[in-house]
Amino acid sequence: MLRKSIIPEEYVLARIAAENVRKPRIRDRLPKARFIAKSGACNLAHKNIREQGRFLQDIFTTLVDLKWRHTLVIFTMSFLCSWLLFAIMWWLVAFAHGDIYAYMEKSGLEKSALESTVCVTNVRSFTSAFLFSIEVQVTIGFGGRMMTEECPLAITVLILQNIVGLIINAVMLGCIFMKTAQAHRRAETLIFSRHAVIAVRNGKLCFMFRVGDLRKSMIISASVRIQVVKKTTTPEGEVVPIHQLDIPVDNPIESNNIFLVAPLIICHVIDKRSPLYDISATDLANQDLEVIVILEGVVETTGITTQARTSYIAEEIQWGHRFVSIVTEEEGVYSVDYSKFGNTVKVAAPRCSARELDEKPSILIQTLQKSELSHQNSLRKRNSMRRNNSMRRNNSIRRNNSSLIVPKVQFMTLEGNQNTLES
Repeated sequence: MLRKSIIPEEYVLARIAAENVRKPRIRDRLPKARFIAKSGACNLAHKNIREQGRFLQDIFTTLVDLKWRHTLVIFTMSFLCSWLLFAIMWWLVAFAHGDIYAYMEKSGLEKSALESTVCVTNVRSFTSAFLFSIEVQVTIGFGGRMMTEECPLAITVLILQNIVGLIINAVMLGCIFMKTAQAHRRAETLIFSRHAVIAVRNGKLCFMFRVGDLRKSMIISASVRIQVVKKTTTPEGEVVPIHQLDIPVDNPIESNNIFLVAPLIICHVIDKRSPLYDISATDLANQDLEVIVILEGVVETTGITTQARTSYIAEEIQWGHRFVSIVTEEEGVYSVDYSKFGNTVKVAAPRCSARELDEKPSILIQTLQKSELSHQNSLRKRNSMRRNNSMRRNNSIRRNNSSLIVPKVQFMTLEGNQNTLES
């Protein structure tokens, strides 16, 4: 007969069910796919390309676009294949002329007599033919193997191998030069601020970011373009995943070029032409947009056109911030502190959109008045804190001084005279 448990079964079942309850899984929010990475690389994958032969039609550009390890492997294999191919041809020339059999049958002084009757001297096997092929194409010329006038076919093979070797060398040198002098190498020293800001400038909301050049060599005719990329839907229901919109840059110069001698703050006024015109600070966090910045110019030292790119998504745009100043004048020289390149400070800015600000200009005045009042209150608090601290210091000093005062002590002599000493 089974013994009953002291603990009721209902309690045990309830406890087991409570322990086996699965905890809710909190899924991390997937990062938003951006069209342009912060480094400037295009975040785009090409799939299902059927016409692969188009890349071979422009073989030079394909070789330049390849990675270094792939390019070096291709050129190494090109040299090895050409040496092997012409080694086979030199061996066939010697075999057809009977030079290999002649060297195998004769020995000693008789071999020296064959130098005037063979096509290529000292080509006795495929190994010697391969070594002669390398000497011809690389123009080493050790002197052990050389051509004779017996075989016109050998002279033709010599001319053909020299031409092929020159073509391979020319393509290799051109690819290496283009890969080392590519435009994006210069763009590595063109930097952008990590975040963009939206603040009031000259009475209007502006989208701003900072750009700088780390090198002393100039970028000639530098220009900045800004585009907004977002997913839109047409009135007909067509979904456009990458809809690009150009937005103007506020530049007082008519040529739209910038003089990038020091870091500059590029400003875009959010007006009726701007895609950011109807976006407020609250709506910005929910916007699925990406602001792409493109800086183009000519490298002063090489004359090659370069392009630097970056982008800002909604999470990287700070509303109500402004970039700190990093250019100072020290002993007649302008100094740039790049440690503060991306630093921002909070400033007063209306949280409404630019459309609402244009319709109600009083919002800006109220915002500025509130910021002025808060600034005055903070100054008052600071002054009161300073006064309290100074009063506390004075009280502590007085207490310390009072503790240093020596009390008077009276001594009685035998004659009854009273002397007062201070020690």
